Amino acid sequence: MKRNSRSYFRITFFFLVLNSLFLISEGQWYDPEKVNKKAGDIYAQAYEEAQDGKYKEAISHLNDALKADPKFVDVYLSRAGIYASMKNYKASVADFETGLQMDRIYSETYLLPYSISLAGTGNFAKALETVDKFLATPKLNEQSIKAGKYRKSVYEFAIQYQKDNPAGNYVFAPHNLGDSINSAALEYFPSLTIDGSKMIFTRRENSDEDFYESNFTNGKWSKATPVGGKINTNFNEGAQNISQDGQWLIFTGCNYPEGEGSCDLYIAYKTKNGGWTEPENLGSVNTEFWESSPSLSPDKRDLYFSSNRNGGYGGKDIWVTHRGQNGVWSKPENLGPEVNTDGDEGCPFIHADNQTLYFNSNGHPGYGMTDLFMVKKNTDDTWNKPKNLGYPVNTIDDEGSLIVSSDGKTSYYASDGGDTRGGLDIYSFQLRDSIRALKTLWVKGKVFDKKNNAGLPSAVELTDIKTRKIISKLQTDEDGNYLVTLPEGKDYAFNVNRKGYLFYSDNFSMINNISDSPLVVNIPLQPIEKGASVVLKNIFFENKQFSLKQESMEELDKVIALLNENPKLTIQINGYTDNVGSPADNLLLSVNRAKAVTAYIQSKGISPQRLTAKGFGETQPIAPNTTEDGKALNRRTELSILAN
Repeated sequence: MKRNSRSYFRITFFFLVLNSLFLISEGQWYDPEKVNKKAGDIYAQAYEEAQDGKYKEAISHLNDALKADPKFVDVYLSRAGIYASMKNYKASVADFETGLQMDRIYSETYLLPYSISLAGTGNFAKALETVDKFLATPKLNEQSIKAGKYRKSVYEFAIQYQKDNPAGNYVFAPHNLGDSINSAALEYFPSLTIDGSKMIFTRRENSDEDFYESNFTNGKWSKATPVGGKINTNFNEGAQNISQDGQWLIFTGCNYPEGEGSCDLYIAYKTKNGGWTEPENLGSVNTEFWESSPSLSPDKRDLYFSSNRNGGYGGKDIWVTHRGQNGVWSKPENLGPEVNTDGDEGCPFIHADNQTLYFNSNGHPGYGMTDLFMVKKNTDDTWNKPKNLGYPVNTIDDEGSLIVSSDGKTSYYASDGGDTRGGLDIYSFQLRDSIRALKTLWVKGKVFDKKNNAGLPSAVELTDIKTRKIISKLQTDEDGNYLVTLPEGKDYAFNVNRKGYLFYSDNFSMINNISDSPLVVNIPLQPIEKGASVVLKNIFFENKQFSLKQESMEELDKVIALLNENPKLTIQINGYTDNVGSPADNLLLSVNRAKAVTAYIQSKGISPQRLTAKGFGETQPIAPNTTEDGKALNRRTELSILAN
């Protein structure tokens, strides 16, 4: 979370100094014109140092001024402003309150910045009470009234948010990732592979931004080193996103000679030796305007980014482009008015669940300046109303980027908190329940030819069994390697296809899955030839019945497509059962189930001469019938090729 403290100080401190010139009011004992001269000279020096951003030196001199004149009220009030600029709001509040206790009438002028520091500590109720007192001050000018009303609305939002979203036992405890990741330079924009084994982040040193990487092994991060290959240059590279499988790196490159605008999106690919290829400009995705903060969906089909191009709703909006089967990115689309506002939206991050998007905005209601939000994708690909992540994730300062690991709760962000190695460091913390993404496991493996073991580039498809909506659709790499994410809460049909081969069928239940282990499934595809067979794992029947469930239609349609693509193909549908019940009943059930499948296929225009149905009952088990899992494997429907 990148926060701007300097601008706050310049406004607040200058405001405080100017107010020290006000005339003495009735009942006010403190007179700034009568302070000790030595103390006044030291105070002036502190002011100059503060204007130059030398906050520690300024505080040291203000402390000296107090030694010379312990009743120097302006020192407490000015030091409160500096502490606020350093985001030490607790110390700022203490100094404001000391000033108010010493001379409330004189110090009432400072109620607005005092309320801001109170909000900085999370005490929004007292901040609201204080700003109400400020707005009740007689003869406020129009600018002060406007500023006060704005802060009042912010505090009211914060109080209502706390009522609507009780934290319970949640504790916000950011953890610095340590010296392997962080340094005296600035570190920000972390990006993770889905298994959390690799982090790539931006490090800024001597005004130059480059990418570094670290591996998580044996419970700790390795010493970060510059990424290999030709990505880091003398130009600025930043705001990167590594794909979930670790094979692509998309990033923002600014002022590149071949760029379309000031900042463009570029892509590089992982090489076999572990480095990265020379970056390629994403071409039509970019414009003469500003494009930045890319985030790639887990199936690598959608790319989200921020841009100030024409056609948006405000200054910077979030856009998405889709990658077609030919590898070409589509014309970017604006995410629409639910997400984008007349302000600025940026730093999008699409989670591994492919449904939860985190981003920052200064246009949606929040705590002031830029806040972090989450929004969920609906089943029709629209977006619901964004949700503010709330305090203390969001504060009265600017918040930058945030990413969330595959467990849906472990978050990473950049902050200049109290224990930084230098400026911005990368931290992790746990999100509270109401702002988490879906826990997401994954299945990975290699698709290969069953006869010669050669890797096969293939199409991989994941479908929600209940809704028949395609969740992920991707291509393996040239060697047949794939990775597919499995968000919790659904049952999925999993299919792998390649022309000239029988498709592969599987399913994964993530409704009641409590495992934390990813799956490795290597897939041997069988060439379409006589004798080849495949178990159709997404054909479902009612218990002890032969009526097809609606969830079977997606798989059956793939069988029909296979037959249409191979018009000479004739197949046999084989039915099998477990050993529950009598052998005769099981044989009849298996025959009727096989016939139900062929009947559906015939109803879609496939000639009955190309179809045979046969039942085997319980006679050919492929697993022991002594367990429920074994019985489930034995209850199966199989497709075998008779001729092609």
